[in-house]
Formats: sequence, structure tokens, C-alpha cells
Amino acid sequence: MEALLQHLVNGLVLGGTYALLGIGLTLIFGLMNVVNFAHGEFYTLGAYTAFATLALLGLPFLAAIPAAIVVGIVLGALCERVLLRPLRGESIDSVMLVMIGLWIAMQNAELLGWGGVAKSVPHPFPTKPLVVGPLGIAPLRLFVFVTAIALIVGAQLVIHRTKLGRAMRATFQDADTAALMGVRIGRIHTATFALGSGLAAAAGALLGPIFLVYPSMGDLASLKAFSVVILGGLGNVAGATFGGLLLGVVEELGAGYISSGYRDAVGFVIIILVLLLRPSGLFARTERIG
Repeated sequence: MEALLQHLVNGLVLGGTYALLGIGLTLIFGLMNVVNFAHGEFYTLGAYTAFATLALLGLPFLAAIPAAIVVGIVLGALCERVLLRPLRGESIDSVMLVMIGLWIAMQNAELLGWGGVAKSVPHPFPTKPLVVGPLGIAPLRLFVFVTAIALIVGAQLVIHRTKLGRAMRATFQDADTAALMGVRIGRIHTATFALGSGLAAAAGALLGPIFLVYPSMGDLASLKAFSVVILGGLGNVAGATFGGLLLGVVEELGAGYISSGYRDAVGFVIIILVLLLRPSGLFARTERIG
């Protein structure tokens, strides 16, 4: 029982960052109908931003997460304005090719700028775990989990409690009617892509200190993000949150009770079963952002 509880705690820590990835992707995919193959590269961008903030600029650790979010938001908005806006109304195939090109360009830019050697992100937390009863958790992982939950709650508040969020939900439900009501669809698309990219960058900045940072780390992150969207249901932010947490727990249980080499395989088997039995997602409901 103690081992099971420990695996559940570790899975929730990992699942929190998966949820951030999934929320960002489900916003972009659901509202803009854009299959964002470059989503994982914004995750990598966040990790490298955290590394630059801490190792190169020498700023405090708490500055790394906001810096990654800002860089992700700015670059995401720029990509939407320059690459996606001219393609509005074009076939989904054209948009997919552009996003694949962005994925390749960003990954090679990171390889050119940082080199192929993996880097370790410094952090001030002690390595000795915090012990609470039978459970032990590293202070860094606890910080990652708490911060991820805070960002998830913040994203929910933006979507449900702000004028921007109402405009995003209206655009998702019926873009033509929203435009007639005065919603600037172009601006909403830019804000959506920027928000999704910022959340992906935040996930990278959170996991960067736990794992090594390298140019191709976003490839697997993209697969995780699409998996979370499949689990949660298209356009369902709450579903993406629960889907991310569920995926993290399933992977951790698979690594603990089967083999660490099958960590990713266990998660993807669950995805296959969901696609076969409930293709609309485990938490599917009326299609709307929220």
C-alpha cells in the first residue's frame, strides 16, 4: 500500500505538467482547428528559457517560470500572426504542413543555438525528500506540482471569468455568430495560440529542472499532449486536466509494477483502448471550451 501511494503521488506530479500541455493543445485544436505539431517545441523552448534564466542570467529560480511563459506567449502570438493568419480558410492539409515546418525549424534552431549536448537546469531545492508518514517527495517535485495546479486554476479563471475567455468560448461554439456580436476572431485566434504556447512553455520550464534539457525533448511531449486531448475530449479544458493527471498516474503505475522501460507504452495502450471504446474521450460532453 505504501508503494502504491508513492506511485500515485509521483504520477500526480508528472500528470500536472501533462495537463498544462493538454490544456494548451485542446484550446488551439478545439478553437482554431489547427493540428499544432509544433506544440512540443514550445515545451522545449520553455525548458531552455528556464536554463538561460538561471544558468546564464543568474536570476532567481522563481523568475524562470514567468520568463518561460512570457517567451512562449510572445513567440506563439508571432507564429499565429505570421504563419497561421494568412492561411485562415485554407485546407487543413496546408496548415498541417506549415506546423510541421515550424516544428522542424524550431527544433533545428534550438540545436544550432544550444548544441546537441543535454543540459541540466540548476535549482535551489535540497535533494533530501520531504517525508510525510509513509510518503516521500522531493521538494522540487512538490514545487512543480503546486505550480502546475496554480497555472491550471489560472487558465480556468481566464477562460471562465474574463471577457477574453467568454469571447474564446463563443468563438468555439459558433465563430460566425460571435463575429456578428462584435468578437474580433483574428485577435481571439492570436490570444488562443499565445495562451496555449505559454502553457506548453510553462510545462517545459517546470520539468526542465527534473529532467535533462535537449533539442528533441519536445517530440515525446507532443505525443503526450495529443494523448491528453484524446483522453479528455476535444475542447474540454477540465477533461484535459483530468486526462493529464490520469495519464501521469497510469504511466507511473506501469513503470512501478511492470517496468520503467514500458512507462510510455502503458500510457499509449490506454489511449488505443479509449479510441476503440470511447473515441470522443473519457470526459467528453457538449463541445465547448470549458
